[in-house]
Amino acid sequence: MKRKATILLTMAMIASLFSSFRARAATPEQTFWTWFQKNDAALFDFERDQEKTFDRLATEMHRINPDLTFEFGPKKDGKRDFVISADGIKSAFPAVEALCAAAPTMPHWKVIKFRPRRNPMDIEYKGVSVKVSTVRVHMQVNGGLVDLTVYIPRYSPDSKAFVAINYLLLDQALGEYDVETYVGEIRIQASPHPGEKTVSLDELPAALDSFVKGRRLQ
Repeated sequence: MKRKATILLTMAMIASLFSSFRARAATPEQTFWTWFQKNDAALFDFERDQEKTFDRLATEMHRINPDLTFEFGPKKDGKRDFVISADGIKSAFPAVEALCAAAPTMPHWKVIKFRPRRNPMDIEYKGVSVKVSTVRVHMQVNGGLVDLTVYIPRYSPDSKAFVAINYLLLDQALGEYDVETYVGEIRIQASPHPGEKTVSLDELPAALDSFVKGRRLQ
C-alpha cells in the first residue's frame, strides 16, 4: 500500500513538473507561431476569405501586443513576405523584435521585421493627391536625431489627409524603424524658402544613412 502511494505521488510529481515545463516553454510568441503554422494554408491563400483571415490573425497578434499589425506581400516563387509592424508606435518595438526572433523557418514565408523601405509611390487619400516627384525634404541635425521639414505642394494645415500622406511617404522612403529611431520632429509646409537645401524622397534614404553612419563613427 505504501509502495503504491509512493508510485502515485511520484507520477503526480512528474505530471506537475511536465506541466510546469510546458507552461515555461510555451511563450506567447511560440503560441502565436504554433497557431500561424496550423493555419498556414488559409493565411497563404488569404484572398479566399480575406476579412475573416485578417480578423483572426489580428486577434492572435493582439494577444501579444495590441499595437502589432501586419502586411502580406504578393506570392512570389511559392513564398510570401509577412511583415510584422508596430504601426509606428515605438513602445511596441520590443514586441516586434520578440515575435520575429521566435519565428520558425517556414517554407512559404519570409518574416520581415518592421515595415521596410520601399520606392515611394504617388498617393491619393481622402480627396488629396500627392505626386512623389513634387515632394522635397529639408534635414536639420538636432542632437542625435534629424528633424525633417517635408514640403508638399498645396499643403493645407486644415487637412488631416496631408498629415497621413506625409507619414505614409516617409515610411515608404525610410522604413518604419528608421523613422522612429533616427527622425526627430517632423513638420509639413507647402514650399521651401528660396535657396533652402532640400532633397527628394528618392535621395532621402541615402542622406539619412549618411547621418546615421556619421553618428556611429563619433
